[in-house]
Amino acid sequence: MSKAFTREDDSDDEALEPALQLPVGLKNYITPQGYRALQVELDHLWKVERPALVKTITWAASNGDRSENGDYIYGKKRLREIDRRVRFLRKRVELAEVVDPAQRKDCDQVFFGATVTVCDADGCENTYSIVGVDEADVSGGRISWVSPLARTLLKLREGDVAQLHTPTGVNELEVIRIVYCGLD
Repeated sequence: MSKAFTREDDSDDEALEPALQLPVGLKNYITPQGYRALQVELDHLWKVERPALVKTITWAASNGDRSENGDYIYGKKRLREIDRRVRFLRKRVELAEVVDPAQRKDCDQVFFGATVTVCDADGCENTYSIVGVDEADVSGGRISWVSPLARTLLKLREGDVAQLHTPTGVNELEVIRIVYCGLD
């Protein structure tokens, strides 16, 4: 079959980024900073990268034979990737529910947007910020609100002890401090 009649898979976000999937029926909570980051990426792709790439593809197409034209072939592939990412970002931005952690300044429980310091059984302290799926970065201490750790910490207060079930066993975590502030 000719390659011209085959369709590359460009289905929606479930096939693209499984790590960013939201459980069915849950809202896409996101902090204001995370929302801005999605908007900035979307604007950059749509207004800067895509037009420049279209210009390159047009130039490459004008050179003649497209079957062995690397600029044309790579450009079309990259254009599909950009369009796929733009569709994903537009969908995420559309479904996003922005929650500002700074609005909960006097809250003494762990909810979305909290920065929580916990102490494990070995006395090791770790600090985590509970953020949206699209802005999670474990190495930076930002965990998704749908992650097992965040689910364990939700609704706890300072001094509460939680049991986190992991593949290696059960870890006890004591909540040391809860802070709500803007996450940057």
